[in-house]
Amino acid sequence: MDLKLSGRTAVVTGASKGIGLAVTRTLLEEGARVVAVSRKSSPGLDALAGAGLVHFPADLMDREAPEQAVSRAVAEFGGLDILVNNAGGPPPGVALPRGSFLDASDDDWRAMFEFNLFSAVRAVRAAIPRMLERGGGAIVNVSSGNARQPSQSNVDYGAAKAGMNNLTKALSEEFGPRGIRVNTVSPGPVRTAWWTEEGGAADIIAAGTGTDRDRVLDTLGPEMMSLTTGRFADPQEIADAVALLVSPRSASTTGAEFAVDSGFLKAV
Repeated sequence: MDLKLSGRTAVVTGASKGIGLAVTRTLLEEGARVVAVSRKSSPGLDALAGAGLVHFPADLMDREAPEQAVSRAVAEFGGLDILVNNAGGPPPGVALPRGSFLDASDDDWRAMFEFNLFSAVRAVRAAIPRMLERGGGAIVNVSSGNARQPSQSNVDYGAAKAGMNNLTKALSEEFGPRGIRVNTVSPGPVRTAWWTEEGGAADIIAAGTGTDRDRVLDTLGPEMMSLTTGRFADPQEIADAVALLVSPRSASTTGAEFAVDSGFLKAV
């Protein structure tokens, strides 16, 4: 299927690995031009180098970074059509999961909201005027199943992502009539660095349960979260949903939430 993305310009945050890297690769394959935002590059991102890709090194905990990234897209490619707010998860230097609400301080909550919600708010604030100049655009906010499935683990993260879902609906209502579609993709557990890196979630859970990281990733994790498919999702599966939502093929889809979560959410 031709997603009709050729020649369109996108900003993707958290683009150096995991879901963001998969989104960047997919958009490039569909003919889009991408400004990939991350603190540093990666071998995977370097492998995509070409005329249609610009890496913008930035720490999204810096309040000026989202505006600077959007401005770079306009300077390089003449405008902006797509924004994918993918950056999220543990803020820089933080390891998750936390086991209890009491484990997170005020500073932890502030950092979590800065990284997972406020960076997206700032990116949207920068992107919308540029999109309106071009007659419209598409925004996808990458949220989480934890936005609608409360848990004693990572309460601050779930609250930030719940805010992301509310933000998406509000933006869709205000700017949908002006040609900007805003949607959410909510992954469940995905085989990304959050889980797989040394010291990441798989290692933390393995240490707490007396098992090993491979069993956490392959068996224990899916069992703990009652995943219908019995496995964590692959980043490409999330990227495929994002690419469809930013495509003109989804012209009547706005204010929607798409769960790509291996059956994590059970509620109707």
